[in-house]
Amino acid sequence: MPKRATPSANPAELFRPKLIVVFCGHATRRRPAALKQYYGDAGNHFWSVLAATNLTPRRLAPADFKLLPTFGIGLTDIFKTEEAAEAELRFGLVGRTSLRTKILEYQPRFLCFNGKQAAQEFYGTEAISYGMQADPIDSTNLYVAPSTSGAARGEWDEGLWHDLAERILRIRGPVA
Repeated sequence: MPKRATPSANPAELFRPKLIVVFCGHATRRRPAALKQYYGDAGNHFWSVLAATNLTPRRLAPADFKLLPTFGIGLTDIFKTEEAAEAELRFGLVGRTSLRTKILEYQPRFLCFNGKQAAQEFYGTEAISYGMQADPIDSTNLYVAPSTSGAARGEWDEGLWHDLAERILRIRGPVA
């Protein structure tokens, strides 16, 4: 029986009005949660992917996550828990309604799931494909990109991240 994840002291999510994209991960891992940072595991490639796709002007450190809104970028997780490996998190115990409410309230142009697992939890199904999803939520387009986690590099396709970045850059433009 999987362990139930405990309430967390996760980093404050960056979900506010006027964002171009909000990246939604599955759950903050132990180390980043303890540091109150996103994507802080040594093997995670999130910060280098943002720089490589020109979504940020340089490679930011996990401690710089609060700078992201200046680039039109927000962050959240589908699970608001910590101290659980992905295999320990129980399918279906997510804040789908809360996330949908935030999408409707703040209306980012894109909500990008960082990995299929976060999207599967949101949609309540394992039948998820990468790329742009067919049904937006109001004016927010939903996109599924391969996970930047070092543990998930088997399905890595940087082209999907570049596709998303091109869509974002057409709206936002480059950053200096």
